[in-house]
Amino acid sequence: MGAAMLSELATEIVVPVCAVIGIAFSLVQWVMVSRVKLTSERHASSANSSKNGYGDYLIEEEEGINDHSVVTKCADIQNAISEGATSFLFTEYQYVGIFMIAFAILIFLFLGSVEGFSTKSQPCTYDKEKMCKPALGTAIFSTVSFLLGAITSVLSGFLGMKIATYANARTTLEARKGVGKAFIVAFRSGAVMGFLLAANGLLVLYIAINLFKLYYGDDWEGLFEAITGYGLGGSSMALFGRVGGGIYTKAADVGADLVGKVERNIPEDDPRNPAVIADNVGDNVGDIAGMGSDLFGSYAESSCAALVVASISSFGINHDFTGMLYPLLISSVGILVCLITTLFATDLFEIKVVKEIEPALKKQLIISTILMTVGIAIVTWIGVPSSFTIYNFGVQKVVKNWQLFLCVGVGLWAGLIIGFVTEYYTSNAYSPVQDVADSCRTGAATNVIFGLALGYKSVIIPIFAIAISIFVSFSFAAMYGIAVAALGMLSTIATGLAIDAYGPISDNAGGIAEMAGMSHRIRERTDALDAAGNTTAAIGKGFAIGSAALVSLALFGAFVSRAAITTVDVLTPKVFIGLIVGAMLPYWFSAMTMKSVGSAALKMVEEVRRQFNTIPGLMEGHAKPDYATCVKISTDASIKEMIPPGALVMLTPLIVGTFFGVETLSGVLAGALVSGVQIAISASNTGGAWDNAKKYIEAGASEHARTLGPKGSDPHKAAVIGDTVGDPLKDTSGPSLNILIKLMAVESLVFAPFFATHGGLLFKIF
Repeated sequence: MGAAMLSELATEIVVPVCAVIGIAFSLVQWVMVSRVKLTSERHASSANSSKNGYGDYLIEEEEGINDHSVVTKCADIQNAISEGATSFLFTEYQYVGIFMIAFAILIFLFLGSVEGFSTKSQPCTYDKEKMCKPALGTAIFSTVSFLLGAITSVLSGFLGMKIATYANARTTLEARKGVGKAFIVAFRSGAVMGFLLAANGLLVLYIAINLFKLYYGDDWEGLFEAITGYGLGGSSMALFGRVGGGIYTKAADVGADLVGKVERNIPEDDPRNPAVIADNVGDNVGDIAGMGSDLFGSYAESSCAALVVASISSFGINHDFTGMLYPLLISSVGILVCLITTLFATDLFEIKVVKEIEPALKKQLIISTILMTVGIAIVTWIGVPSSFTIYNFGVQKVVKNWQLFLCVGVGLWAGLIIGFVTEYYTSNAYSPVQDVADSCRTGAATNVIFGLALGYKSVIIPIFAIAISIFVSFSFAAMYGIAVAALGMLSTIATGLAIDAYGPISDNAGGIAEMAGMSHRIRERTDALDAAGNTTAAIGKGFAIGSAALVSLALFGAFVSRAAITTVDVLTPKVFIGLIVGAMLPYWFSAMTMKSVGSAALKMVEEVRRQFNTIPGLMEGHAKPDYATCVKISTDASIKEMIPPGALVMLTPLIVGTFFGVETLSGVLAGALVSGVQIAISASNTGGAWDNAKKYIEAGASEHARTLGPKGSDPHKAAVIGDTVGDPLKDTSGPSLNILIKLMAVESLVFAPFFATHGGLLFKIF
């Protein structure tokens, strides 16, 4: 079998050092962003003119007198957005905190009861000759790792939101000096979030493994079974963050659009619109805090799935610590690769004109993928023996290190393919979205038909990419191969998140420019940044869904092994009923989240209409709207509405496993995975395409677009309706579905010992 070239001591040093480098780099980026002052400073701008490649025309600051009031206005608006986002997250975390404690108690009771709360050592699950730590130990440590994962997830989301609200007005002010300067501020802020999240996730997991080792000693099987709680904690918080944040942002967005744009014919982000602050707050709590927690959950779960399988393979049996921590080594190299990649966008190349923005963001994905391929090759060469065995449903399968490299590589490149296919179907630079825009000529109905068709069609290539990666990685390294393929897709998470967070920050920057009454020219620049951000946000969602499919399959494999199921036979009634019910769950979940957005938006529309009708001088701009009421409507609705969908996802595995047993539960997990991935991709892409079709008409950049415009024309109104229908699809239901499929799988894995021992009560009675 041979040993890895990297010693155990070197591994102990490399992983935390890379995590600390990631945290340090994010702090450096934050310091750079904070150099943009939100206090008025007069300074000559002529010195910058040649460097930015703009004539004076582009760099010309707001006229003298206006300058001071503009900066003050920006600072005030930023404070309002930041306060709204912070108060919402604190309210959400109070509810989520209660759930967290209740669920932690549940984990302890369920897992402790497996051996009747006995403190005696027991025979190991996979090797009956060896003695392992008692089930009570696993119950306690699973509970601790669940709480660790949950707290890290909440922290990831909260820090991301804080950074985004800190950077939005700074991006607006930098837009006065040119689009290049504004891009760098928005991108650096995204990088702060990306690196903090990737590094924190890695560091906390690494510390947890080392602390748990003090108790478990040589019982690695028990140790890594307890660590799976970390993934469960991360994803359960992400579910509430995604659903709650998604309902908040879309209630405000739909309300603001329908009354403001369609009925009153005022621009987006017009300060007269009462829902405008709530809309901007929503971008931060939904797209930033929700996305952060979601990708952290994926990262934690794919690491946990790989570690569980490795602990019962030759790495765990021979106590090869370096081989065991291979998933963490990939993530460590990922941080270094993303660090180099980020420098390409912020320091090595400067953006001079608007059309360079989107290519710059896409280059980030390509550069990080190419560099990461080299990184994976090096890690696999020095961190893994030339040949080793992997547990494959009861037998040990011999795997070579080059096969493992291909497993991670295929996941990494599948992620890039899914990203670019998503971009093709959602960017208004390509024909699919232009066709959707063109269909607006004949009204909203044809727009909706074309948009739905586009979403369904966009599923084809990503599913083939996922299918090929599953086949290749499973053929080479069984379930471990699939888990590391998911890790490969998420290995460039820091860059992926930087690109993703960039979108909402630019969107907010545009909103602030409009509300502060800045010139049309500056609004054009922020719009260009926002349009690129919209497409990259869709790419980010593609990554999240693709990785969720691989992660949940890897967790499913680990669950089947842990529950001692030899085969999952679709033809047995127990499994088939699970399969068909599981396939229905994503529809039930989507119905809940869509209806929640609809009912919250209804209240918002009524409130915005009321203010326009009853506040004298509001339309003329003489009176100020009551922003606080709209913020309150969104907050109350999202907190109330996030509980039923959350309960559906969290309770399903517990009820099915306890009453119907592990075979039916394996059917439910397979069904939810297969149907959830399809709906998630089509919902996200349909919504993204409608949004960009509307922006295509508004921008009027091409001859074709000008024939459909301008703003306020009938085709534009049809596009706004399509965009409004697509909002809950792309920002609430679609992104939350990937959490549904991951969370049910990881929860089943954590509770597998209980289900295997006490599950299937109904079948035992009859």
